[in-house]
Amino acid sequence: METISRLHINKIAGSTGIPPDRIEKTARLLKSGATIPFISRYRKEITGSLDEVQITGIRDMLSQLEELDKRRIAILTSVEEQGLLTPELEKAIQNAPTLTELEDLYLPYRPKRKTRATVAIVRGLEPLAKIIMEQGDVDISKKARDFKDIEKEVCTIEEALAGARDIIAEWINEDSRARARIRLLMERDAVIYCHVTRGKEKEGQKYETYFKWQEKAREAPSHRILAMFRGEKEGFLKIQIFPEQTAAHAILEKLFLKNSSACAQQVQMALVDAYKRLLLPSLETEMRNMLKEKADKKAIRVFGENLRQLLLAPPLGQKRILAIDPGFRTGCKMVCLDEEGRLLHNETIYPHPPTGKKGPAMAKIQSLVNAYRIDAIAIGNGTAGRETENLVKRIRFDTDIVAVMVNESGASVYSASDLAREEFPDYDVTVRGAVSIGRRLSDPLAELVKIDPKAIGVGQYQHDVNQKLLKQALDDVVMSCVNAVGVEINTASKQLLTYVSGIGPALAESIVEYRNTTGPVKSRRELLNIPRLGARAFEQSAGFIRVAQSENPLDQSAVHPESYDLVELMASDLEAGVADLIQDKALRQKIRLDQYVTNDRGLPTLQDIMGELDRPGRDPRQQFDLFAFDQNITKMEDLREGMVLPGIVTNITAFGAFVDIGLHQDGLVHISELADRFVRDPAEIVTLNQKVQVRVLSVDTARKRITLSMKDSKDLQQGKPADQNKKQ
Repeated sequence: METISRLHINKIAGSTGIPPDRIEKTARLLKSGATIPFISRYRKEITGSLDEVQITGIRDMLSQLEELDKRRIAILTSVEEQGLLTPELEKAIQNAPTLTELEDLYLPYRPKRKTRATVAIVRGLEPLAKIIMEQGDVDISKKARDFKDIEKEVCTIEEALAGARDIIAEWINEDSRARARIRLLMERDAVIYCHVTRGKEKEGQKYETYFKWQEKAREAPSHRILAMFRGEKEGFLKIQIFPEQTAAHAILEKLFLKNSSACAQQVQMALVDAYKRLLLPSLETEMRNMLKEKADKKAIRVFGENLRQLLLAPPLGQKRILAIDPGFRTGCKMVCLDEEGRLLHNETIYPHPPTGKKGPAMAKIQSLVNAYRIDAIAIGNGTAGRETENLVKRIRFDTDIVAVMVNESGASVYSASDLAREEFPDYDVTVRGAVSIGRRLSDPLAELVKIDPKAIGVGQYQHDVNQKLLKQALDDVVMSCVNAVGVEINTASKQLLTYVSGIGPALAESIVEYRNTTGPVKSRRELLNIPRLGARAFEQSAGFIRVAQSENPLDQSAVHPESYDLVELMASDLEAGVADLIQDKALRQKIRLDQYVTNDRGLPTLQDIMGELDRPGRDPRQQFDLFAFDQNITKMEDLREGMVLPGIVTNITAFGAFVDIGLHQDGLVHISELADRFVRDPAEIVTLNQKVQVRVLSVDTARKRITLSMKDSKDLQQGKPADQNKKQ
């Protein structure tokens, strides 16, 4: 197995506070190919019950340290090949704790393109630069005269001095002390100055806030940083980041000026040039990258938290569903789905303008509900969504029918995807979109894994952040959610199976092919018969796979097959069967866990097993809860300041939360309006899909902006009657 650096382990331990031995054992599991959900769930004795967040942190820090070591080796090799590696320099490079400090040490030895300094060196002015840098009491003009050389294009004393200053400026720029101290000044005191690009005032109106903006860089929140950088990328804004110039000059003067001699005056001129031309642009780029990285991490964290809450939204469950993708001119596309989400029927109705055939549309919906024994109706919340909901609620059904508005963000992306074409080759995008809406009501997790998370609409500047880091974070979230819920092997889609621990795309394809040719999988043990699914993949995946048709009740639980013998021993000791243990709580209460502790299976695993025996295959998601918008509010013009309305949180950002109140435009609850107390992070107060009461603060119909408040939470929870809202 790949060796793990003890230095890395100690660094991670110092950063996280996790004992080094736990970090080393966790790192070894990761290096062996074990997934984070598997380690977190089934290797608690080895890791000391580290959770997924801690294990992910260890993985990421280990990766960063390994990348740093690769760069360290590359730099040592480069300097050694130049014949310039001294014992002191090698020690400094080996001990550099960050990539920034490593690159500072390498800067003087980095192969250079043509610069003013390299030109001056070619012209033979480096000895003069060294004389000036000594700042001795010499006649510098007389010294410079000796370096005049017409053939080398040094025709005057001033040209000789200017060339020497260029060399000194580069020395100052490459000095690791100077870079470290100016960098510290930048991080502490630099200000972001943002202004509109000349001539772009009208076109870039959406960035008007930043047309004349400045603030301390270290105090700028992530959403503002990303907004300004996006505006600059689109050509509407110009950004500069720099500290107070005199403070920077003072730092350099303290480092490089020895006296007030004529030579020192030349050094003074060189350091002013070095700062303006070399140091500041270089460190401003660094500062931009640092701010962007910090903002990216915050935005990715917000996106990941939102995605987790969306994926783990309560499922309605296996019901027969009539799904409607609403529309005006093109009509409302309807599909009927069975309990497994299979398409049974589709057709289109035209209840809204310009056609306006409400009566026939209502009759058709009622007919389909009866014909296909529909349990629930899913209505997309896009264009004509509220109008369609009102239409459905006017229908008198023979049985109790649940009608639910479903967030359709990303449904159009799925409907036009290769996956949707593969699943429904004989149907157009409108049918596929309606199917996606219906399946989201039944099981949001199973359906949303088919869509690129960036298209679901719960992020903050998701297209502006580091896409590699975003993909890694979102893949982690999806895998975590899928494995937390568990996957029924015989009904799961290929996409859902892909995220099961240890499976991946190729094995998911193999599982689907096996089901199609051999029939349903009848036990977890049968998984080993699937081509390319070997012992390692079985170990990683089996605990997260459910087999409803299995004769072994443990195959429907999160108990890993490696612990079946232990459960069977518990049952045998009580002269009972495994099924008896699951069904009889009194029997389970007789088990003394300490009797079954071994070196490999300690109390954490035993407690997890008992939890599963109590509720086999329990779904961690909450129970589905019906919700209704205020029926009197169907368009922005219906809103009045002071109204209190029910809503659903649809997105959480660093600056607040967006709430759907039943219109096509979500309202914003700014972070300052989330609660009566100070809130640092909106996630402290609200979660995605949370049902809330909000007060309307302002309505800007021209700009399609609704400002809401959740303050005075006690009053808002009580709410106000719809007719009282209407009177306002």
